[in-house]
This record gives sequence, C-alpha cells and structure tokens, in this order.
Amino acid sequence: MTSPPPYGEIPSAPTGYGEYPPMPGSYDANQAGYGGYPDRPGYAAYSGYPQARGTNSMAIASLISAFLVAPLGIVFGHISLSQLKRSGEDGRGLAIAGLVVGYVLTALTVITIVGVIVFTAVIVRYADEYANSHPGQPGRPGTTASALPGNDLPPFKPPATLGSNCQYPATTEPASKPVDPPKMGRIATTPPTIAASITTSRGLIGLELDNAKSPCTVNSFTSLVRQGFFNGTTCHRLTTSPTMGVLQCGDPTGSGTGGPGYRFPNEYPSNQYRITDPALEQPVTYPRGTLAMANAGPGTNGSQFFVVYEDSQLPPSYTVFGTVDAAGLAAVDTIAAGGVKDGSEDGKPALDVTIESARLN
Repeated sequence: MTSPPPYGEIPSAPTGYGEYPPMPGSYDANQAGYGGYPDRPGYAAYSGYPQARGTNSMAIASLISAFLVAPLGIVFGHISLSQLKRSGEDGRGLAIAGLVVGYVLTALTVITIVGVIVFTAVIVRYADEYANSHPGQPGRPGTTASALPGNDLPPFKPPATLGSNCQYPATTEPASKPVDPPKMGRIATTPPTIAASITTSRGLIGLELDNAKSPCTVNSFTSLVRQGFFNGTTCHRLTTSPTMGVLQCGDPTGSGTGGPGYRFPNEYPSNQYRITDPALEQPVTYPRGTLAMANAGPGTNGSQFFVVYEDSQLPPSYTVFGTVDAAGLAAVDTIAAGGVKDGSEDGKPALDVTIESARLN
C-alpha cells in the first residue's frame, strides 16, 4: 500500500510553476502588439503618429491673388474648394478668405468705375449747361480779354485732314427745333464757295459760304438751311462795343442757349494753330463782313452764327465760314444803329430781327 507523501512534501508535478500550460486569454509577452499586448480582433497594431496633410496650393494662390488681381483670386478660390473635396487637403479657410476678399475688392472696383463715369458725365453736362447759360463768358462773342488791336486772321494753309471726316455727335441737350444731323464723313471742298441768302424782317442778307476753308461747317449750315431750321427764328444778340460789332442769330429759342442737338469741331482759323499754342488765346481782327460760328468753347459749334459789321477783336477760336455782301451789311448796319434794347453794349437788339427764310442760291 502506498503511503501518502510526508507532510510538506509535494510530489513533482508534470510541469512546475511557470510550466503550467497557458490559460485561454492569459497574457503572453511574446505575442505581437504594443508592449507585448496581444492583437485583438478589430484593433490594428499602433505603428506610430499619422502623417500631416499638406495645404492646397490653389488656396494659397487664391488669397494672394485676391489682393493683387481680385477676379483671379475668385477663380483660384473656386478651383481650390473643388480640389479640396477630392484631396482632403488643408486650406479651406484660405480659399474662403480669398473668395471673400476677391468679391469685396471686385465689387468696390466696379462701384468706383461706375462712380467715376457718372461723376464725369455730370461734370460735362453741368459745364455744357453753364457755358450755354452764360453767353457773356469767355468763348463767346463779346468777351475779348484785351481792348488792344489784334493781328489779322492767319493765312490759310489747308490741313491734311480738311473735310476728310466731318462728325456731328449729339449733345446732351435735344434740338431746339426738329432737324436731322448733316451728312457725316468725307465732305468735298469743291465748289470752293456756295451762295446763300437770308431774308430778314430788316432786309436781305446775301452770303458767300467758304466751302474750301471750312467744309464741315458749311456742310452743317447748308443742311440746316435746306431743312428750314432758321426760318421763323430771331437774331437774339447785338454787340456794339468799341472792340466788337456783331449780330448773332441761329437760335430757335431766342435765348442764346438753343441749338440743333449736335456739335462739331472748329475749322479755320483755329486749325491754323497747334492746340497748345498760346496764340489761340490772343485776339485777332475779324474784319467787317465776316460770317462766323458762335460757340461755347472749342468743339461746341451748332447752329448759332454771327455777322461782323465792324472790325472785331476776338480769339481765333470762332470758325469763319463765309462773308456777307454789301447789301447785307447795310441791313445789319441799320439794325446796329438801333442799339441794344436795354441801352447796354451787349444784349437783345432794340429793333426786332426775324429770319423769315434762308435758302441756297
């Protein structure tokens, strides 16, 4: 019979402590995993920190371009947002900032441009209205800055572009009487002269229009005559100063502010000077018998014209387009002898003068 082992004596086990077979789920330092921990289903082994995502280059370009060329910033911003949806890159904030800056600067630019255009149009309109409503201001008959005798009108030298492209752009003010603009483009300088006449309530005024020197002006005047523009209008202004003697007509309103609804540039003698020539501001002598255009400044010729009945001192900025015959000057002398209605040297004639008709002979 076998005796039990003595007290305190333990029989040898098949395996000692540390040799027992591992229990299910027990820790095994040799298993794979962070620090020896086993990999578990659903958990990936931790292999390090995640890689950093790059910033989208278009987003950066959008923000920079928005300050330099705003529309370009807007384009780059939209491209960047489209790329970010696919790539997962950083930079959405930069792209949005570029879009905001681009749109704001573009809007401000548009507003500024529109404002400048509107402001310029208002200034031009105001200048036109001011010049037309102040007939005694420089740039119109009766406003020479010097009482000293001037030089004669300069000799005529045909400019290379004479009559090559006559233009009659519309004015801000409508025509004072229904009328069509004259033919535009090239205007022949032949025949050199065209005969015309104006029948007034004070007598007949015969005219010889100088087509060779001022073809664009003569083209306008003859067009107005053919359309009856001057018929029934008055000669609204007479000047009788020591340095100027003129009778001004051609305004259907009789106020000195009316016209045909278009304008055109100066011709002789203005085209004998450079635009910057200070001589354009110095008076010259417009001799008795001269037919010239009234204006409110360079390039504002319309329908108003004046007859010089005494040698007059004026800057060479009034287009000469013809002469008045002896009978016509006699009629104007009679009107001038009546003086100005208010007793001054410049204003409405005391003797009313109506143009009954005008025609080409």
